[in-house]
Amino acid sequence: MSGTQREDIKPGLRVAIVLKRDQRSGNLTEGIVQDILTRSPRHTHGIKVRLESGEVGRVKEILSD
Repeated sequence: MSGTQREDIKPGLRVAIVLKRDQRSGNLTEGIVQDILTRSPRHTHGIKVRLESGEVGRVKEILSD
């Protein structure tokens, strides 16, 4: 499932995000959502989140509920 809809993303969810520095390479970072940073209901490049590790990026994939 892609991460473009804010309603699909909740704190505690395991996701794969792309960090700002990895946007060109497309490398994904996995982690658990701590905070949802995007306010709009959808974003074409993915909802921006903060992981429990402190890393911030846009959700490219939702891995589990």
